[in-house]
Amino acid sequence: MSGGETIVLLVVGLIVLFVIITVVKSVMIVPQASVAIVERLGRYKGTKEAGLAFLVPFVDKVRQRVDMREQVVTFPPQSVITQDNLTVHVDTVVYYKVIEPRDALYGVANFIDGVQNVTTTTLRNVVGGLSLEQTLTSREQINTALRGELDDATGRWGIRINRVEIKAIDPPASIQDSMERQMKADREKRAMILTAEGQRESAIRTAEGQKQSQILSAEGAKQAAILSAEAERQSRILRAQGDRAARYLQAQGQAKAIEKVFAAIKSGRPTPELLAYQYLQTLPQMAQGDANKVWIVPSDFGKALEGFTRMLGAPGEDGVFRFEPSQDDGVPASRPEDDDEAVAGWFDTATDPEIAKVVAQAEAEARNPLPPLADTGRHAADGPLAPGGDQPAS
Repeated sequence: MSGGETIVLLVVGLIVLFVIITVVKSVMIVPQASVAIVERLGRYKGTKEAGLAFLVPFVDKVRQRVDMREQVVTFPPQSVITQDNLTVHVDTVVYYKVIEPRDALYGVANFIDGVQNVTTTTLRNVVGGLSLEQTLTSREQINTALRGELDDATGRWGIRINRVEIKAIDPPASIQDSMERQMKADREKRAMILTAEGQRESAIRTAEGQKQSQILSAEGAKQAAILSAEAERQSRILRAQGDRAARYLQAQGQAKAIEKVFAAIKSGRPTPELLAYQYLQTLPQMAQGDANKVWIVPSDFGKALEGFTRMLGAPGEDGVFRFEPSQDDGVPASRPEDDDEAVAGWFDTATDPEIAKVVAQAEAEARNPLPPLADTGRHAADGPLAPGGDQPAS
């Protein structure tokens, strides 16, 4: 190969390389969610959107690619003095988005540094007007104020502040110790209050239980007294009925015995001598009483016997008084009280229905649980309720 051919090949190679370089510089691919700021001869030419873009080689130049997505920037803690002259360290997070790439690139030298400086200045202005307690409890208020101030300051840079969040607010160590002691004291106070409330509730419930117990005891004692009184009343009634029946039977037996004795005397036709003899046998029995210490036979004893024989007998032919039976046939007259139907109820051993009803009612009330005092509205001294409802049982 001669020297001329070599030169030709070298020139062709240079031309091909120039064409390749020219094509490469004239074509550009912009990623999604990004834009490219193009300058021509040092001046702003345009903004290329995502996709394939063409440039004029050696004339157009891509100044900067701008990310159009929402950005999150965490700034280092800033020392801020509150209204009560306490220094706190505040960590902030800013969420922003570039809406005008040209203004963001040409409006400020470094919009990230600009956002940080504006955030720090605005934060000091907002927190400086609040006390420490307000700063710790007003994060939403601080976030809203920061967002409004930053949005106004960065609007001319083509940047929109979506929101500002306070990550942490750290007070001084001494203040943290005081706050911890205060929180501990508040917790102990709440614990003591809850304990006192529990003890109070327990005492109230215990008193209510004792009150109900005493009411129930009083009601039980009252029911027991009622049952005891009813039992005593029924016992006395039954004893009186039994005593009446026993006395009636005793009197009836004595009457029958007297009738039998007098019938025997009448049928035996005793003489005055026999009657006098019986009278003499009765006299010692009269002196057997505990109150009788001395007894004296009267001097006119003979006259008494004579009068006794004259009353029971009549003189015969020999002058001796003899017993004369009366015109009665010896059958005693019937008495109304001897009728069995009239006295049949005296010997009835069944319980009186009225008494049984009262006793059964008292037993039923004693077995039934008493309602709470608040529901009945009665005192323990009012007595048990009658089966009808509202009035105390008599």
